[in-house]
Amino acid sequence: MLVQSLLGEFNFEVENTRKLLNAIPDSALTWKPSEKNWTTGQLASHIAEVFNWYEPTLHQDVMDMAAYKYDKGDISKAANIVAKFEENVLKAKDSLERATDESMFGEWKMVVGDQPALFPPMPRIQVVRSFLFNHLYHHRGELIVYLRATGNKVPSIYGPTADDKF
Repeated sequence: MLVQSLLGEFNFEVENTRKLLNAIPDSALTWKPSEKNWTTGQLASHIAEVFNWYEPTLHQDVMDMAAYKYDKGDISKAANIVAKFEENVLKAKDSLERATDESMFGEWKMVVGDQPALFPPMPRIQVVRSFLFNHLYHHRGELIVYLRATGNKVPSIYGPTADDKF
């Protein structure tokens, strides 16, 4: 029942994320709000990458970021970022569908090589909610600000936006 509930939210939020990524024009990809921030392309690529973390989060007890490898591909075109997102979503959905309610209560942690854990060990369900879901929503909010700052329209996610006609 727990995994089915997570799958429902996953499917709904994948569609919202897809709408947002598809709203990015190539002309906005190199923009960033300050020197400390990522570019729009880097942020969008990170959003796509979050879906690559489902397998190690759901099916490993430890995620070692020192051993983690990810090929983000060419992020100079928005279509490439969307394609990578779609590829990662398929793998993420499969990983979530293979999870069990029981496995959600197993302990999980993230490390970087032999360094202490980045986060205290916690139940996998807590990691799914915070590290996978809430983390994604946080970055989508940032991306909405990036779109607005570059003069682009923002798609409806949880209701109409200022770009929608009432």
